[in-house]
Amino acid sequence: MSSVFSKIISGDISCYKVAEDEYNLAFLDINPLKEGHTLVIPKKNIDYIFDLDNDSYMSLWFFAKKTADNIYKKIKCKRVAIVVLGLEVPHAHIHLIPIESEKDLDFNKERLSFSDFDFKNTLSLISK
Repeated sequence: MSSVFSKIISGDISCYKVAEDEYNLAFLDINPLKEGHTLVIPKKNIDYIFDLDNDSYMSLWFFAKKTADNIYKKIKCKRVAIVVLGLEVPHAHIHLIPIESEKDLDFNKERLSFSDFDFKNTLSLISK
């Protein structure tokens, strides 16, 4: 059974694409903790991030760094936090979340709700 992320990679499900290269994809989280909350995934369907081969693992992190640098330049925040939980979707992924404090990283709090217009506005700020 393919994950929702595999369906996004294949184009079966649309996303708000922030950046993409041959091996990785970054897109806005549709249930964000903060504006600019972005998911970074390998295009290779691997459930657990530490099961990626070394080249894919390093590629994913370099891609995440470039994406985070761009988010930091465009979204007002003190930092872009990195979170790897890996339990909600069976596909390796990194959360990049613009934060003002560590309290912004509470995954148990109610998520923000944005309209298509809001997502497209954020996307216009941070997409490459």
